[in-house]
Amino acid sequence: MQTSSLEIALQKEPIQLPSLLQDISRVAFIEHPLQDFLDSRIQSFFPYQTRLPLLRAEIRDSQSFSPLKVGVVFSGGQASGGHNVIVGLYDALHKMHPDSILYGFLDGPSGILQGKYRKLSQEELSTVYNTGGFDLLGSGRTKIETQEQMEAALGVVSSLQLDGLVIIGGDDSNTNAALLYEYFQGKGCSTKVVGVPKTIDGDLKNEYVAVSFGFDSACKVYSELIGNIAKDALSAKKYYHFIKLMGRSASHVTLECALSVHPNYTLIGEEVAKENKTLSAIIQDLADLVCERAQKGKLYGIVLVPEGLIEFIPEVKQLIGELNRLLVEHPEDPLPYLSSGSKACFHSLPKSIQEQLLFVRDPHGNVQVSWIETEKLLVEGVRQELQRRSQALAWNVVSHFFGYEGRSGFPSRFDSAYCYVLGMTAALLLREKAGGYMCFVEGVHKPLNEWRIGGVPLTRLMALEMRKGKEKPVVKKALVDLESPSFCFFKAAREGWKWKDDYCFPGPIQFWGNKNVCDPIPITVSMDLK
Repeated sequence: MQTSSLEIALQKEPIQLPSLLQDISRVAFIEHPLQDFLDSRIQSFFPYQTRLPLLRAEIRDSQSFSPLKVGVVFSGGQASGGHNVIVGLYDALHKMHPDSILYGFLDGPSGILQGKYRKLSQEELSTVYNTGGFDLLGSGRTKIETQEQMEAALGVVSSLQLDGLVIIGGDDSNTNAALLYEYFQGKGCSTKVVGVPKTIDGDLKNEYVAVSFGFDSACKVYSELIGNIAKDALSAKKYYHFIKLMGRSASHVTLECALSVHPNYTLIGEEVAKENKTLSAIIQDLADLVCERAQKGKLYGIVLVPEGLIEFIPEVKQLIGELNRLLVEHPEDPLPYLSSGSKACFHSLPKSIQEQLLFVRDPHGNVQVSWIETEKLLVEGVRQELQRRSQALAWNVVSHFFGYEGRSGFPSRFDSAYCYVLGMTAALLLREKAGGYMCFVEGVHKPLNEWRIGGVPLTRLMALEMRKGKEKPVVKKALVDLESPSFCFFKAAREGWKWKDDYCFPGPIQFWGNKNVCDPIPITVSMDLK
């Protein structure tokens, strides 16, 4: 594979570490008992993990350690910085003891089940440091949840005599990490399982995890593209651009990009839900925008649409909920069993959207919202509304979906450092024989040398959700907080953005130069943590 000049330069970048991690032989985790009550229904799934304490690292006297054997796997979609997690994990393991071994499981969790792995070397890892993608090992979306799968995983980790298994993934993957560790504990297996928070969607965040890795890099890529399109719209002065942004459920990516670029109109799914805003009301608002901007001589504009918007529109949300249940009970034809309201909603939608709702399902049997062309649904709705209003204006519109473009690019400077520290944190947790944890880094809004690390029990991040007709514990998705400083700032600024064309053009990710240009953390994270 050809190596670019930028890759070569980034691979030579020196690794910056927080003060805490300058000498990992002196790092120890201090237990902090968690007083809040853990739902008894979740406890019933995880009896071995019910009373795990919170762990925070502190400096202690220097110690010596035995070598560790650890496995690592990428699970789910790509996110920039994943390779740095593995490099940080490898480096920490070998700083503890040069005889430590790191195995990489191939092609995602299926590699664990099938025993597909290889021993990773420093030479190989030096070629992927600061690069995007998951191509070092590959990834996959196999769920390890059946009895047969658990037994297969147990056999593989036992045969390798693994001290630990690191699962790099999102909410579902980290749920699987907890389930797998619970099974290992029940079988007397000593392999500890640790999760690393990965998803560009930004919805894997909580009191301890400020942001999932990959979010910053993806949002910077999308913001550059949106800025480019805004500049084009401002130049041509005759096109509207409806841009759907990846973010399976939550609207974090859309909010971050809106704060970066200042588009004319941005939909936030969580706000739509709070205001109980119907599809018709959304289309009316968009048509008003087009008409009022036309009166000002502006026949162009930028509209951002979150991928998961469709699930927040009340009548569509009800329809999707009924379909998720009825497609389990009546897979051959659920339509006759819909409520009258949902049936009316279904038949009001374009045929293409109807087909997407019926035939495209995710691994849990639910509607796969990324396949629903919400941006085109809105475009068609606005077009029909303008015709109904007998508006004679020329309305030229282009729709876009930015998703895969942001998943595997070079990691931003923030994600590069963040991921390396997350990898080191995973190694240190396993050294302490801590299983059932998600790594976290505190103080990411502060200078890097002040960052702190720890582990939060995975069970403390869980809620119960309906999966294939049954309640199951899953790591909870974090939605946009409508009371957060970042959203409040957005809410105050957006009215001016409608008319003033106050577009901001962030440009590409910067790796060197002015600190204010190449080092900024995500805008939403910066606003919400300060």
